[in-house]
Amino acid sequence: MSGTLYMVPSHISDVNGANDLPQSTTSIISSLRHFVVENVRTVRRFLKSVDKQIDIDGLTMCELSEHTPDAKIPEMLAPAIAGENIGMVSEAGCPGVADPGATLAAEAHRRGIRVVPLVGPSSLLMALMASGLNGQNFAFRGYLPIGTELVRALRQMEERSQRENQTQIFIEAPYRNDKMLDALLSSLHAETRLCIARNVMGADELIVTHKVSEWRKLARPSLHKIPTVFLFLA
Repeated sequence: MSGTLYMVPSHISDVNGANDLPQSTTSIISSLRHFVVENVRTVRRFLKSVDKQIDIDGLTMCELSEHTPDAKIPEMLAPAIAGENIGMVSEAGCPGVADPGATLAAEAHRRGIRVVPLVGPSSLLMALMASGLNGQNFAFRGYLPIGTELVRALRQMEERSQRENQTQIFIEAPYRNDKMLDALLSSLHAETRLCIARNVMGADELIVTHKVSEWRKLARPSLHKIPTVFLFLA
């Protein structure tokens, strides 16, 4: 009988630490001995914060990132094929959602291995919950193009948002957040509602929604190198 692939949510803030996760999730994490991870060093710290009794050196860890060849994916599931459980952990948040993990889950499904998502924080959903924007119809766009293509993408998204009453959700590399905000305020219509969700669950958390016309009059929040989710509804 095959083992189970657990999709393990990790901390999205250094402030709350293991308090981000319910006991049911931490119990399963503590029982695992095999992991596929985005970054070994980060996951070692994460596991110690979950359970100080975990024997880190006794665990097996394979790295999976956007640069991992597809041919390497099947061998990462060897423990599950042998009947052992595996945990997939990305850098911050939920694996498979804006983070590595989807290819591993897809291969597990092809091989008849059970895939189980564990309960934990998602900055994307938490931002949507607090935004006041439409939570019945929304689209996560991941990372948008840069340069001249960004303005075109934003305008296409705004047209769809207005046509379908659909909230648009996306993220940016933290060092480009300020440029993204510049593009949003210069490209979107004045009546479009824009939510900035900075460092969700962190000490300097900021989740605020205003019309673009109102944002243009306000002092801009500091976003440089701080994880931020952007949302808007036309």
